[in-house]
Amino acid sequence: MNRYTMPNFKSSALITIDTQRDTLDGQPLEIKGTTQALPYIKELLDFFRAHQLPIVHIVRIYKKDGTNVDLCRKESVENGAELLMENTVGTELAKELFDKDDIHFNTKLLLDGGIQYLSNYEVIIYKPRWGAFYQTPLNEFLHKYEVDTLVFSGCNYPNCPRTSIYEAGERDYKVVLAEDAVSGLYEQGKKELQNIDVWVKPTAEILKEATHALSET
Repeated sequence: MNRYTMPNFKSSALITIDTQRDTLDGQPLEIKGTTQALPYIKELLDFFRAHQLPIVHIVRIYKKDGTNVDLCRKESVENGAELLMENTVGTELAKELFDKDDIHFNTKLLLDGGIQYLSNYEVIIYKPRWGAFYQTPLNEFLHKYEVDTLVFSGCNYPNCPRTSIYEAGERDYKVVLAEDAVSGLYEQGKKELQNIDVWVKPTAEILKEATHALSET
C-alpha cells in the first residue's frame, strides 16, 4: 500500500451491509457465513461505538407490492417469497449487533431516502440495489463527518459488499475489508481487492491498528 491508500482510522467509518435477520442461518434468504461473521462485526461495532466514530448500517427493504425489487428477485417476490420484506421481523438488523433488542426500522423514512439515526454517529440507510452509494445519501453523510476511510463488513461479499467497495474506491475513499466479518469472501476476490490497495485484514488486526492510531496525539 502507499500513502494515499493507507487507512486513516482517526477519520474512519464502519459500514455494515445487509446484516439482516433474513440472511442468517435457517432464514428465508440464508447466506452461508453471515451468522458466523456476526461476532466479528459486533467487535468492530463495539470499538467504533466506544470511540464515537461513524457507523452506517446499509440495508435492503423490499416493498410488498414488489415495485422496488431488483430484477433477479422480482419473480420470486411476486410468487410469494417473503425476503427482506417491509415491516417484517426478518428485515430488521440482526439482534446480535446490539446490546439491547429494541432497534426497529423507520421503514417509511428509509424507503423515502432518509437517514435513520440510532445515535449522533450511528445510522441506518436503505439502498435500492447492490451498491451502498447508488441512489443513497451515504456519500453526503460521510462528508458531513469528514470521513476518508471506510471499514466494510457484512453480507454477502460477491454482491453488495464488493459493489460497495468498488463504489468507495471510485470516490477516493481509503478502503478496509474485515475478512472474517464478511460472508462469501473467496481467495480470488481477496487478491483482486489487494491489487487495488484495499486493506484486507482480520478484525483483530484492524482493531489493533485502529487502537494504535487513535492513541497517537
